[in-house]
Amino acid sequence: MDQEIRLQITHWLSNWGINTTPSDGVSTSVMVFASLVIAMLVYLFVKRGVVRAMNIVIQRSKVSWDDIFMRHRVLEKFAIIVPALVLSILVPLALTEHEVLSSMTQRLLSVTILVLLIRAVYSSLDAANEIADVNLVSRRLPIKSFVQLFKLFLFFVSIIVSISILADQSPVYFLSGLGVMTGLIMLVFRDTILGFVAGIQLAANRMVSPGDWIQMDKYGADGSVEEVSLTTVKVRNWDKTITMIPAYSLVSDAFKNWRGMSESGGRRIKRSVLIDIHSIRFLSDEERQRLGKINYLKEYMARKSEELIEFNSKTTDADIPVNSRNLTNIGTFRAYLKEFVSNHDKVHQDMTLLVRQLASTKEGVPIEIYIFTNDTRWAFYEDIQGDIFDHVFAILPEFGLRAFQGPTGSDIRSLKEV
Repeated sequence: MDQEIRLQITHWLSNWGINTTPSDGVSTSVMVFASLVIAMLVYLFVKRGVVRAMNIVIQRSKVSWDDIFMRHRVLEKFAIIVPALVLSILVPLALTEHEVLSSMTQRLLSVTILVLLIRAVYSSLDAANEIADVNLVSRRLPIKSFVQLFKLFLFFVSIIVSISILADQSPVYFLSGLGVMTGLIMLVFRDTILGFVAGIQLAANRMVSPGDWIQMDKYGADGSVEEVSLTTVKVRNWDKTITMIPAYSLVSDAFKNWRGMSESGGRRIKRSVLIDIHSIRFLSDEERQRLGKINYLKEYMARKSEELIEFNSKTTDADIPVNSRNLTNIGTFRAYLKEFVSNHDKVHQDMTLLVRQLASTKEGVPIEIYIFTNDTRWAFYEDIQGDIFDHVFAILPEFGLRAFQGPTGSDIRSLKEV
C-alpha cells in the first residue's frame, strides 16, 4: 500500500517537473525540506480546518460528554499524527538513494507515530474516565482502575513494538522472552497486580465506591472516598487530611462502610442517660394527677390507673406498697420518652424505635434511647441528637429523677464547708 502511494506521489511530482530520484546531496536536501513543508501544510489544514470545525460543532451540541473530549484536546493530539504519517511517506521517498538512512528514518518515524498514537489514546482514556465520573458510573465500577490497567498494557505493548521496529524483528521474537521475566514483573509490580485483583473484587461486591463514607482504624481513615485507583484508595478524612489505603487492604482487612446508612435514609441514635438509683421511687397521688396532665402521658396514665385500681381491688392490704401495684417515676419517665420520640418530627418512624432500661451499673440505671433520625447529614444528625437529649436532661426533675454524675471539685469543697 505504501509503495503504491509513493509511486503516485512520484508521478505527481514528476508532472510538476520535480526530480524524485536525486543524484546529489543538494537535491536530497531539497526533497527533505519539501517533505517538511508539505507535512506542515497538511498539519495546518487538519488543525486549523478540520479540528476547528469539529470543535465548533462540539461547542454547539447539546450533549456534554463531547465537551470533555475537547477539554482534553483529544482531536488535537490525533491531528498531530497526520503530518507524521505524511513524513513517513515522503522522507523515505526523498532518501531513495540512501538506503541505510532511509530505512533508519522510516523506523524512527514509525516509532514516532506509535508514540503519538499512544499519547492520543491516553488522552481519550482520561476523557472517558472523567465522563464516567460525571455520570456517576465510577460509583458502581472502578473505571479509573480499568483505565490505568489499560494504559499500563498499552505502555508495555508500545515498548515491545517500538523495540521490534527499531531492531527490524517480529514482536513475537521479543514476546517469547517475557516468560523469563515473569518473576521479576511479579516482584516489581506486586502492588499493581494485587491492586487490580482487589479492584475487581471491590467492584464485583460493591464494597467501596467514590463518595462512600468508610472507616478503617488501622490506617487512620475516617471520611469520604475520593478516588479508587489501580493500587490505592484515596480517602479525605473529616479533619481534611488525606489517607491513601492500598486497594488490596480493603479486601484482606476489615473496614466499615457507612453507605448503607446513607441509602436507608435513617441514622441511628443509641445513647443512654444514667439515672441515680437513689432518686427512683413510687409516684404519689399528687404526682400522678400532675403527670396525668402531660399530653404525652394522658392516655398512658388513664390506662395504667384503671389497671392498678382493678388489680389492687382484688388484693388485701393494698395500702401496703409491697402488696399492691404502683406507678414508679422511672417507668412513667420511660413511657413519656417513648411517646416523645414517637411524635418527634425528626425521628424516622418506620425504623426501630426503642426506649429501654438496661442493667444497672455502679453509675446508676441506664435508660437507653434507640432510634433513627430521618436526616443522615452529619451536622443535622448531631443537632437532632443534641436537641433530644437536652430535653431529656431538662425534664428529669419533673419525674423526681436525677442524672448520675461523678463528684466534682465543687462537690468536694461543699462537703468540706459543711
